[in-house]
Amino acid sequence: MSTQTNNQSLIERLFGVGAHFGFKKSRRHPSVTPFLFGTKEGNDIFNLEQTTELINDAKTVLKEAAMNGKTILFVGTKTEVVDSVKAAALKVEMPYVVNRWIGGMITNLPEIKKRINRMEELVREQESGELERKYTKKERLLLSRDLTKLNYNFFGISKVTKTPDFMVVVDPRHDAIAIKEAQHMGVPVIGIMSSDCNVASVTYPVLVNDALQGSVKLVLEELTSAIAEGKAAFVPKTVAPRTEVRPRTTAPVARPQ
Repeated sequence: MSTQTNNQSLIERLFGVGAHFGFKKSRRHPSVTPFLFGTKEGNDIFNLEQTTELINDAKTVLKEAAMNGKTILFVGTKTEVVDSVKAAALKVEMPYVVNRWIGGMITNLPEIKKRINRMEELVREQESGELERKYTKKERLLLSRDLTKLNYNFFGISKVTKTPDFMVVVDPRHDAIAIKEAQHMGVPVIGIMSSDCNVASVTYPVLVNDALQGSVKLVLEELTSAIAEGKAAFVPKTVAPRTEVRPRTTAPVARPQ
């Protein structure tokens, strides 16, 4: 299938899920104006040809990232996108934040790791029965609440050991703290955003309706398909085995008779 045919198919699918509908003109951020087709009954309408190009640009970047074994963090904490964002991250085995962005998640990762380690410690003690042996009923209740809260906040990033290489954020305006931290750490962001967002706040904007589940899900499917392709082509770097270096021996010097 040609690129032109692929693009036309994507435009039709975007149109079918209402991805072209922006918000009221009164909510428009000036930076999105070049990406609009026009307005209808006071609502901004996105140019889906441009949106398709933006999606393809994001796919190229993410595919290359996955080919190089990079970590891509998915973020989306508003209610209507939580399930789609989590499903997308799990599909490509990437970390995610869907409940709440805790300040310092990437700008103060060592401190966040301490809390993740505490979560994992409680899980181990719970599974081994150590909680039953070590603590009273009241203490176990408090620890159980603590574990529930830690799971809620950190389970999706529990395997993260370093600053993510890329972030995919649904509605950068809603998750503005995540965007600020990404900017501070120099992490490129693919932003799935509507007409009320600042295009300049992300590295790779994708202009669609970010409040409709179908619209967000379709874009995430496109992005994760590119990541999956990249992961399939990823070849881990092998470390050459160290060769034993033996001391050099020299032939004995013949003594004169």
